[in-house]
Amino acid sequence: MRISFLLHNAYGIGGTIRTTFNLAGALAERHDVEIVSVFRHRDEPVMGAPAGVTMKHLVDLRKKSPGYDGDDPLAKRPAKVFPRGDGRHKQYSRLTDTRIGAHLASLHADLVVGTRPGLNVHIARQTRRGVVRVGQEHLTLDSHGYRLRREIAHRYTVLDAITTVTEADARSYRERMKLPGVRMEAVPNSVPEPAVAPADCTAKWVVAAGRLTRVKRYDLLVKAFSKVVATRPDWRLRIYGSGDATGNEKQALTALIDERGLSDHVFLMGPANPLEAEWVKGSIAAVTSSLESFGMTIVEAMRCGLPVVSTDCPHGPREIIEDGVDGRLVPVGDVDAIADALLELIGDDELRQRAGRAALAASARFDPVTVAARHEALFTELVTRSASGHSRGALSEALHRGRSTLFDAGYGLRHRAADLIRRSRKSA
Repeated sequence: MRISFLLHNAYGIGGTIRTTFNLAGALAERHDVEIVSVFRHRDEPVMGAPAGVTMKHLVDLRKKSPGYDGDDPLAKRPAKVFPRGDGRHKQYSRLTDTRIGAHLASLHADLVVGTRPGLNVHIARQTRRGVVRVGQEHLTLDSHGYRLRREIAHRYTVLDAITTVTEADARSYRERMKLPGVRMEAVPNSVPEPAVAPADCTAKWVVAAGRLTRVKRYDLLVKAFSKVVATRPDWRLRIYGSGDATGNEKQALTALIDERGLSDHVFLMGPANPLEAEWVKGSIAAVTSSLESFGMTIVEAMRCGLPVVSTDCPHGPREIIEDGVDGRLVPVGDVDAIADALLELIGDDELRQRAGRAALAASARFDPVTVAARHEALFTELVTRSASGHSRGALSEALHRGRSTLFDAGYGLRHRAADLIRRSRKSA
């Protein structure tokens, strides 16, 4: 098969980039695979281009590049195709509308895969007939606002399939989005086998990783660890991750660490890439989030042989961790429960090491080869159906285009009416 992935920016750092690279690289061993990055702001991908995969870009943001697009007048005009409800909307423009549209209209592939809602909308609206269309959800339906969910309900009707990273989110799509004929499948993210030997779980370190944002609730972890230190002062905590744009979360955590007298026990390490060399320095991983769309760091830690203490938050941890076997699941927001679970593993060397071995074995199911095989089976089925004329078909697309015209017209009329009301109020 010829498979094309459409990615926001393959030259940055992020979970969606990492899992797309993992999947594309595994599929490239058997298929013709390309990754098309809407934006390019660096000469080389920070996370390393996957072997055997063709890399392309549509908009060049490298100021020293002869193909620099930042001064194009269309880049200053807001996007019309990329939906406003997608959090990346401000980065898109009439230029991206045009470039993505031209790419999808001339696409020489059997199947195209979008990697965020805004790009899935592009694929639904602009891909030439005959190409199978798959939209990936790397976040969750619940994480999107009403405006984007409304766009999804309308535009996704011509997709051939939607894949989510958890079964819980797939259920949300099936139950709440009325998309007849669209396949909805849960396929987890993949994490490759580490290049380092697994942890032996003897070091007296707890490790956590992820961006320093409020949803990760590192404040709860620091508070829980103060209880750990009161009983086991020989243990320490490292937290890896870059701060948010404001730096407020890092400042708040630093203040909390000082307030609790933990400056010799809790360390904000900053970002590390790759992280596997840091995971194996620890013996327990901790995740205290209020929400996880999947839980990549959980799988990464388990692949390094660490048991994970995690909050039982929506949506991913429960589908990854077997409570009491390869980690612990604790109630969201419960500092005492987090501390007790950590102390249980800290206080029993045999239990901790056994859980680490179980984590290592269980996490093999997230290997890129295994996960790619599930995608490959779905993609093959969809492409075969399309070739035999049993896909969504021209009729459903024509019906959708008719509905789209009415939808867009109605949307425009509502906005014009609202504008007229505002003007009349001003004149009054």
